[in-house]
Amino acid sequence: MLSDRPDPLAVILATGSEVSLAMAAQQLLDARAVPVRVVSLPSSTVFDRQARSYRDAVLGKGLPRIGVEAGVSRWWGQYGCCAALGVDRFGESAPAPELYEHFGLTAANLAALVQAECDEQRRLVRSGS
Repeated sequence: MLSDRPDPLAVILATGSEVSLAMAAQQLLDARAVPVRVVSLPSSTVFDRQARSYRDAVLGKGLPRIGVEAGVSRWWGQYGCCAALGVDRFGESAPAPELYEHFGLTAANLAALVQAECDEQRRLVRSGS
């Protein structure tokens, strides 16, 4: 776990260069009073070898999980992510900040995705689903 908040409503999972996006999104969500946990997963191999109780504690049992990945976004499904922000195609060439902006891989878009998942979770709880 990289950064936690009391009573988080969701968890953002990130690796590598996307960790900075996750942290920036957390700050944007802090300003909206939406507490989220940020988990940096630098080595999925090491994480996967940990006890189930440890993995559940880090990932937050029952919390919506959102992954962020400049590579294949569906990779996050193995960690129970209900959504992911990522780039699922190749072939573009430009400086990374330009590509991230072009593909919508921004802190603002990640915060909006997390907010939408939190809103959906609240709606489901209210409706009893």
